[in-house]
Amino acid sequence: MAKRALVTGITGQDGSYLAEQLLSKGYEVHGIVRRSSSFNRDRIDPVYRKQGEEPRLFLHYGDLTDSSRLVRLVYEIQPDEVYNLAAQSHVRVSFDIPEHTVDVTGMGTVRLLEAIRDAQVDPRFYQASSSEMFGSSPPPQDEETPFHPRSPYAVAKVASFWITVNYRESYGMHASNGILFNHESERRGETFVTRKITRALAAIHLGLRDKLALGNLDAKRDWGYAPDFTEAMWLMLQQEEPDDYVIATGEMHSVRDFLDAAARHLDLDWEKHVEIDQRFFRPAEVDALQGDPSKAREAFGWEPATSFDELVRIMVDADVKALEEGLAGKLVRIE
Repeated sequence: MAKRALVTGITGQDGSYLAEQLLSKGYEVHGIVRRSSSFNRDRIDPVYRKQGEEPRLFLHYGDLTDSSRLVRLVYEIQPDEVYNLAAQSHVRVSFDIPEHTVDVTGMGTVRLLEAIRDAQVDPRFYQASSSEMFGSSPPPQDEETPFHPRSPYAVAKVASFWITVNYRESYGMHASNGILFNHESERRGETFVTRKITRALAAIHLGLRDKLALGNLDAKRDWGYAPDFTEAMWLMLQQEEPDDYVIATGEMHSVRDFLDAAARHLDLDWEKHVEIDQRFFRPAEVDALQGDPSKAREAFGWEPATSFDELVRIMVDADVKALEEGLAGKLVRIE
């Protein structure tokens, strides 16, 4: 009988890649999606449509703010593995909507863990933790580095991290935290800085726009490719004992470096097009994040398969292709 996985946030970047990978491993995959008046399933729809006569991907309406619905879904699905990827995940926006961010990103984890207990099932549980939890702690950061969160989002993620540890220690749950550093892809949301850069430079390359407004170009991050990182999520839940792992490339690049690489690939001089806008600066900045993935490498052999330059090329090429296809169909919308 196929294993069953329940994935929150399945319509997001990570959720869509994880769903594809789990299906390729023979899983039956169940995803929770929020009800919306507009379609927001662009990432998961292609995966859903690929199914044959015997579907193994099922989508259910639900929300991490709705405890009773979570209990019912967990009871009905009886998952072998639960991956909690849902969150209000935009760091800058979390300063504008801190209460909502903490409710979904922090309390949502508590509700899901309680739903598992109330439904009296015993799945392996993955919590999507974040490098933002380290905040101003100096790099390199590993599993022993103290947390110093610098945003409402990061504070909520710290709460989720520790409640996961608490349920592991208190109730014997196979519950693991993946402390993932920045991971990007062609499916990254368009408001995140990497995708904002690649989409805008692709548009400039095609003559569709001329300017790009950005914030802090000196912020440094450890950027990897999302499919490499979602594979690590699965590997964590295959371990005999639950634990917490940093997943990162071990390399650090600035936003300026990302701009350089993307513009170089398109033979552009980005300095002619980029404007600095104070609206995109955070009230409390995180200057440098660089992970040490040694523990994951030693425990289950995980290593990133995609280099920084490869990541940038993948994202730029995908955005150029999408805009060219949009032009052909006259469906391009540039913001």
